[in-house]
Amino acid sequence: MDDLDQALDSVGPRLRALRKQRETTLADLSTATGISVSTLSRLESGARRPTLELLFPLAKAYHVTLDELVDAPPTGDPRVHLRPVQRGGMTMLPLTRRAGGIQAYKLVIPAESGRRKPDPQTHEGYEWLYVLNGRLRVILGEHDFVMAPGEAAEFDTRVPHWFGAADGEPVEFLSLFGKQGERAHLRARPKQG
Repeated sequence: MDDLDQALDSVGPRLRALRKQRETTLADLSTATGISVSTLSRLESGARRPTLELLFPLAKAYHVTLDELVDAPPTGDPRVHLRPVQRGGMTMLPLTRRAGGIQAYKLVIPAESGRRKPDPQTHEGYEWLYVLNGRLRVILGEHDFVMAPGEAAEFDTRVPHWFGAADGEPVEFLSLFGKQGERAHLRARPKQG
């Protein structure tokens, strides 16, 4: 089996996963794309080979690229192609794609995210936060504080922690996270004497 056959065989499960993730029915997707329910069902099951004529309206309906639908291999393009993930009332945009080491994310907490009630969690690692827009409420152990744009914090994630919008307005922040406890090191230039 060559790479093309492998890529095409993986489209069906990817389409089904996208539909389930978005909590969409085949009937709703059929209405949005103009593709019959039976064709959509056969695409998802692998009984129908995907074509550009079928994939293009599906990519448009799901707001993803064709490359994402077929999981095309990287072409050497150095740009990071963001694939947002919804988790715990937040949108997480991975800014790095390599395995291991420090991972970078942009997180967005909408005004009405459902993250109003703090639920501190712990896990292995070390995290560094930097607020871009809005006000971020942070609970870290026994500390409860609000960070404004331009402020940064770093902490061991084994300490119970939680963050959310401080005042009902959306908040955007960057997160550097190292699973193995790597710390973000900021280096300052020595003072010129």
